Amino acid sequence: MKDEREQNPDTPFYEKPAGGWGSVGSLLRHLPKGPAALSVLDTLRHQNKPGGHMCTSCSWAKPAKPHLFEFCENGAKATIWDHTPDRCGPDFFARHTVSALRGWRDHDLEAAGRLTHPLRYDAASDRYVQVSWDTAFAAIGKKLRGLEPKSTVFYTSGRASLETSYLWALFARVYGHNNLPDSSNMCHETTSVALKAAIGSSVGTCVLEDFESCDLILFFGQNTGSNSPRFLHPLQQARKRGCKVITFNPVRERGLIEFVNPQNPAEMLTRSATPISDLYLQVKPGGDIAAIAGVIRHLIARQDADKSLFDSAFLAEHTTGLSDLKAWVAALEWDEIESLSGLSRDDLGKVADYYARAERVIGVYGMGLTQHVHGADSIWMLVNLLMLRGNLGRPGTGICPVRGHSNVQGQRTVGISEKPELVPLDRLAQQFGFEPPRDTGMTTVEVVQGVLDGTVKAFLGLGGNFARAIPDQGCVDPAWSRLELNVQMATRLNRTHTLVGDGAWLLPCLVRGEVDMQASGAQAVTMEDSLSHIHGSIGRRKPAADTLLSEPAIVVGLAKATLDEHPDLRWDEWLADYGRIRDLIAGTYPDKFRDFNARMFQPGGFYKGNPVRQREWKTESGKAEFRTPASSSALGAVPGRGVYTLITLRSNDQFNTTVYGYRDRLRGLDTDRMVVLMSPAEIGAAGLQDGQRVTLESAHDDGVARRLSGLRLVAYDLPAGCVAAYYPEANVLVPLDLHDLASKTPAYKGAPVRVVAETKGDDPGAGS
Repeated sequence: MKDEREQNPDTPFYEKPAGGWGSVGSLLRHLPKGPAALSVLDTLRHQNKPGGHMCTSCSWAKPAKPHLFEFCENGAKATIWDHTPDRCGPDFFARHTVSALRGWRDHDLEAAGRLTHPLRYDAASDRYVQVSWDTAFAAIGKKLRGLEPKSTVFYTSGRASLETSYLWALFARVYGHNNLPDSSNMCHETTSVALKAAIGSSVGTCVLEDFESCDLILFFGQNTGSNSPRFLHPLQQARKRGCKVITFNPVRERGLIEFVNPQNPAEMLTRSATPISDLYLQVKPGGDIAAIAGVIRHLIARQDADKSLFDSAFLAEHTTGLSDLKAWVAALEWDEIESLSGLSRDDLGKVADYYARAERVIGVYGMGLTQHVHGADSIWMLVNLLMLRGNLGRPGTGICPVRGHSNVQGQRTVGISEKPELVPLDRLAQQFGFEPPRDTGMTTVEVVQGVLDGTVKAFLGLGGNFARAIPDQGCVDPAWSRLELNVQMATRLNRTHTLVGDGAWLLPCLVRGEVDMQASGAQAVTMEDSLSHIHGSIGRRKPAADTLLSEPAIVVGLAKATLDEHPDLRWDEWLADYGRIRDLIAGTYPDKFRDFNARMFQPGGFYKGNPVRQREWKTESGKAEFRTPASSSALGAVPGRGVYTLITLRSNDQFNTTVYGYRDRLRGLDTDRMVVLMSPAEIGAAGLQDGQRVTLESAHDDGVARRLSGLRLVAYDLPAGCVAAYYPEANVLVPLDLHDLASKTPAYKGAPVRVVAETKGDDPGAGS
């Protein structure tokens, strides 16, 4: 086992800690020039603080006592990106056909600047052309009235506020469907399904205070340093008071190795880093089930000699299914555990030692667990491990999935769901005098299938870059042009906006940091963080253009143009004062949103609650359930000879599909994004060479050819049997039917591929 801070010196890596001067330098490189920089810095000064605006990047919690600068490197990049001085208006589209724009890189499309005017795609000229808002709403509403509602999809990205999301879901259901997928379908839907089944809560159980008293934190497949850097502050404090941290991750991520706090002058001057992980175990992709099984097997053996090791009172009163799990673990051979996890029996024994000594344990995970064929089983195994010693429903304990986009969890809370059983439909019917649809809507995977087979006629996207984020892009891209209606609400141009047919519209909106002025004055919106706290947000910046509308205004405009008038649907009143929308939310969800308007700017946010914290289990059995996995590997099938497991990665200069630049500083990579990472030993065994041009080909056995060409092979510190490439470029290699069996979350962290050497004359394109 490597030392926790040791990396392979023969491969690229970042020698410095996360944070520190590297983070400051990266922020300065992205700042605009001149007076615009001062304006952005003033905006950042209020970010994630009561009375300010909430970051549009990650959803990590906002403390009640914020730091002087309550933003991270990537959060700052998101704000800089939002408030660019560049504009992408009608003159830009007069100069560029959509066909030409389709060939631009993701970064270059978004770097064109803020969208400023409503636009309609004109097929004759192959350009977006300016229209008025009234024209856009009338034409879109007319088209929707002529379509079967269940053939339409209302998608939501993770940035939309609670107010916007609530109106969007209401609009969809009054119109007549539950086709309300959102970005969680592509990341943490596995969490919602797995935790709901095991402990009766579809979200994590931790609050920030738990990190002040825990003794051990177990990390699985979550890259805090790039994806939620503000989390490093409570992690650092936990380490300084003696809490232990163990990380399971195929890639050695600097944020979980060591950290220098950029807001601590002494640390910055002395470059004194805090070690984060006591153990860093490079588990194979999909090997977490086997790894946790190995830890549990060690613990069961020790419990035979030490009857006090497990929390027998908790197990007897609050759980069911332990005997079945014990039998399943006992049937596993150590050779299988070591082969699937890539970790030794001794390594897993060390983890058991730490766990046995810890009184209070938190399990943290990200998409390294969720984005697999058996992702739900991986989450269940982590819950199983926590329950053995009663690490649920006590201070300093719990399960903590780290969500991505800033309000992706909150959208589910207020009704964005394709699952009617998760929404209080009877209450909505009473509030608004209509009969909501009761059938199950489409997930993201089913939406893509519908776009391919033609059953989806219209797609309305509330933000995001859906066509770029989905799996099997090469197969799906041509099908977008066949939609009868394709409406995209956005702040910037992205690749989804270039995949158009005759019914395409582009509707630009405000960003969260801008003043949203309605009839009653400047408006505030709200969002929910990863730890289930609700925060108010109000913008201070002048809008990028006078022609922009807020997201609620666009939703109201579309709803009024589409739906018949109804006395209980007071769209104009709600738009005039968002406080009335919050009153509606409180009426629909009184247990979570009582006194909503009064509490929305409470420092640290107000907690919507979680019954698990009181050890109330809303499961079928009424208890927390030990769940036995269907497989000892999270992969659909263990790769055969010459087949590797593909992990898709995000770079340090990226958030989801938004690419801010081409440096992946925290991995020691300063290159374009067309690379594939592979361990030196695997490169040699395959007869390849570092720096060689290669193609990745899908090894999924469904008769569809998928390939990504023109990649440069980079020797990198990875476990055996896997390769890594950047998301979303590598999504062409992830088959649509390769997804978590319980939630249909795509297997972005577990697709089988082959690595093929290229020769002169090979097509260097992205493939399909």
